[in-house]
Amino acid sequence: MPIVYNKNIEDHSALAIWKIEETEEELFAGLQLKQHELDLIASFNNGKRLLHWLSTRLLLRTMLNTKEYIDCQFDEDGKPYLVNSDFHISLSHSYDYAAVMISKDFACGVDIELIKHKIKSIKHKFLSDVELSQKQIGDNTEGLYVAWCAKEAIYKWHGKKGLEFKQHIHIKPFKLKPEGCLNALVELPTGTRELTVNYFKTKDGYMLGYVLSV
Repeated sequence: MPIVYNKNIEDHSALAIWKIEETEEELFAGLQLKQHELDLIASFNNGKRLLHWLSTRLLLRTMLNTKEYIDCQFDEDGKPYLVNSDFHISLSHSYDYAAVMISKDFACGVDIELIKHKIKSIKHKFLSDVELSQKQIGDNTEGLYVAWCAKEAIYKWHGKKGLEFKQHIHIKPFKLKPEGCLNALVELPTGTRELTVNYFKTKDGYMLGYVLSV
């Protein structure tokens, strides 16, 4: 299994990226699936969606280093969780890559995206005018993807519906680098939080952002 990136972030937290090169059959062979999971994937209408689903589960299984069955489900807000496990998890995928983050001590969120120029056409949908006025975001494709991945990672970290990218998550000015971090103010029902999001660009043109916090 081609794990191309593996990082221990805290004592009990880790992030890994997997390049999807296997066939569906090879991925199936590495998993123990129950009937409800087989019924779910039978409803998928394209092969890439199945590859993404299988690869995130196999990467999760590898990161947890277990041969036991892993029951990964989604709550009513769409946040993934593990039944009978105290690990927090976050899953992401884009084209030929899958990313998984796990943590025993913190809620987490991860997002990976293939960098494409078309993001410029939707930038006003997820960024405020104040954010777009920042020179490192503005009309900069990579800066826009940093902002998108950061907001998506924060949304997954929070794990509750109703958090709007443009209205509730505000990216503070940051220095755009191939690998770095930024701070964001997040308006939550419990009050405003400031979170630090780490990000990096891969060698083959993907952007990844992740957040880890109580």
